[in-house]
Amino acid sequence: MAEIIQEEKHQGGKKKPKKHSTEIDMTPMVDLMCLLITFFMLTTAFAKPKVMEIALPEKIKKNEKVDPPKIAESRTLNIIMGPNDKVYWYPGKADPAALVPLQETDFSATGIRQVLLDRNRALFKKIEAFKDDVTAGKVEIKQDSLQAAIRQLKKSDDTGPIVLIKFYKKAKYKNFVDIIDEMSIVGIAIYIVTDINWIEESMVEHALGIPSTSSAPTAKK
Repeated sequence: MAEIIQEEKHQGGKKKPKKHSTEIDMTPMVDLMCLLITFFMLTTAFAKPKVMEIALPEKIKKNEKVDPPKIAESRTLNIIMGPNDKVYWYPGKADPAALVPLQETDFSATGIRQVLLDRNRALFKKIEAFKDDVTAGKVEIKQDSLQAAIRQLKKSDDTGPIVLIKFYKKAKYKNFVDIIDEMSIVGIAIYIVTDINWIEESMVEHALGIPSTSSAPTAKK
């Protein structure tokens, strides 16, 4: 801030201004600069995009014959996204001769997450114990190497469930994000997003109590 110029009285009643050098107080500017730096640091941290890691299958070349992967029925867990944020699940394989009743749940802490935890408890405990050892200093490892080590634990797992994620025709896209988040939270090693078949559509419609509109595909002549 510039200083005020004071006036001095001399003999004869004449006033002579007293000259002072102009000075600017930069203290408020420094405070403002610190506030702006803090503001930009916080907004930049909050604006970072969230990345969702999804394992995609390899591309199959045209006219290439590839045998479908063999999945153990005892480890298979089918999860179907239904309408109105409902989640249905059943173990094993669907049988068109006798429709398996679907289990209904939701995205609460005691819903589909608890189902996944119960089936993936061994691997989940192994990952949590490894993280605790890193935190306690028993295992010295860098942060980027920690994620690689966890991925290796998941890759070598042969006891956890193999989750097949499917969507009914009235399911919401939001539920896709929700179920992928659950896979990450629980630490599911193998999960696949695949198409729902006509048997499972009938199972969902039976659970909803509506007339089934799905039927077996006719063989092409």
